[in-house]
Amino acid sequence: MFTGIVTHIGSVRRVAAAAGGSRFEIAAEVGTLGLGASIACSGVCLTVVEEGAGWFGLDASAETLSKTTLGTWRQGTRINLERPLKVGDELGGHFVLGHVDAVGDLVGRAPDGDSVRFTVRAPAALRHLLAPKGSVTLDGVALTINEVDGTTFGVSIIPHTLAVTTLGNLRAGARLNLEADPLARYVARIAEVGRAS
Repeated sequence: MFTGIVTHIGSVRRVAAAAGGSRFEIAAEVGTLGLGASIACSGVCLTVVEEGAGWFGLDASAETLSKTTLGTWRQGTRINLERPLKVGDELGGHFVLGHVDAVGDLVGRAPDGDSVRFTVRAPAALRHLLAPKGSVTLDGVALTINEVDGTTFGVSIIPHTLAVTTLGNLRAGARLNLEADPLARYVARIAEVGRAS
């Protein structure tokens, strides 16, 4: 489990085909992780399968590649990193599972005082999981939804977040790993099962 508070920026140093998916090597100074450790990579919870000085390796399955932006990662791609939450850690963002629901599209970026307003389009299937003042995670960054209009929603990115994550470099047309609030996901599922029974 994560909080959506990015602690490091890494970069892809190698991509290779692996059985049923891809193997990624990530260059980052995150300290020792340990084989089998979890780490959120631009919002995707992955398992460390290799480790060396200043880098670690991850495997991504075909399912992960199909539901996230990982299939577009190339050498040099910059990614947001977050180590998992430990018991007793401060919960500075919101609960993030690292289970990406879908890829969203950045359809607009505009100044908003010192901040920047992103307008993001989500797949129609996620529309019922988005609510004003609700939580959303974009490329591993915990954010608050400002408004929802159909399948699009707005979020404000403060200067600090723009500076310490990859969001600051994004422009309209970018694709983002999107995780809806896990609580909304389960409430929606309970309601769906209740209607069906």
